[in-house]
Amino acid sequence: MDRILYIDDDEGIRRLASRALARRGWNVTTADGGEAGVRIAAEQKFALVAVDHYMPGIDGLETLARLRALPDPPSVVYVTGSEEQRVAVAALRAGASEYVVKSVGDDFFDLLDASFRGVAARAQLERQKLAAEEELRVSNARLEALLAEVNHRVANSLQLVSAMVRLQAGALSDPAARAALEDTQHRISAIAQVHRRLYTGGDVEQVDMREYLGALVDELAETWSSVERPRLLRLVADPIQLPTDRAVSLGVIVTELVSNACKYAYPAGSGEIRIALHRDGDAVFLLAVEDDGVGLSGAVAPGGTGVGTKLIRAMAQSLQTSIEYDPAHRGTRATLRAALA
Repeated sequence: MDRILYIDDDEGIRRLASRALARRGWNVTTADGGEAGVRIAAEQKFALVAVDHYMPGIDGLETLARLRALPDPPSVVYVTGSEEQRVAVAALRAGASEYVVKSVGDDFFDLLDASFRGVAARAQLERQKLAAEEELRVSNARLEALLAEVNHRVANSLQLVSAMVRLQAGALSDPAARAALEDTQHRISAIAQVHRRLYTGGDVEQVDMREYLGALVDELAETWSSVERPRLLRLVADPIQLPTDRAVSLGVIVTELVSNACKYAYPAGSGEIRIALHRDGDAVFLLAVEDDGVGLSGAVAPGGTGVGTKLIRAMAQSLQTSIEYDPAHRGTRATLRAALA
């Protein structure tokens, strides 16, 4: 049975408590006052301490405060008189686990025994709860570390694939085939950026879209701009968090729309392409990619192999939405509205 400490300045009560509680299975140590009780509790380990209220030197409330200040404080059952409900409430607020009204006879020790057992059971449940929470925390940390490592390796593998595609594109003499491989490289880079954000950020399940699109737009600007045909890409984005799969879909859409604008919007020279991502209410975001170039011919999408258009449509469907083109815009303006999760 757990060790208990009974603190009371009355020697007769201490002797009775020691015998009565021992008969009920407790290993009892007694102290003749608050000072002695705190000293003993600091030197020895007790699961439970009973503290009487009225004692010379320091009273029960002060004794309770000092016990609670110990490095590994025991649970305290506070002992009060029958007319001292106010004192009992003060003790509970100060950290006592339970209180018992002192009386004459075995009834008091029965109540004290029941209180000890109840407090001990609650303490055991609390220890088990804390242990389970710590085990869960450690497990979650381990899983997050593993997931971060997976994202790291995926990003590195995609970067390697992108480099291989770039080398293959450089070895081709057919301009159309080279352009197709270069487009593939851009798509791979868009996906790799997501996994790079996942293992370098603090969250392995959500992607900060402002940071992600910032890095993606920088890559696209470097890819599509040249001295002869500079492309100015401007991004305005809210700090929106998206799950990994939705971030990948949105990244591919932005890559395709920006690439189309860089290819077809300004055939005669330079121009600006604007990308905006904003929250629209609590559960929806709005993406817009626009330019001031030659625009679309009616509702016909920009020319090319058509793979980009199919990808945009497929990625939009994965977001349970579709791309809309604004016919009133002077150039091309594509918008997408979708749920955040």
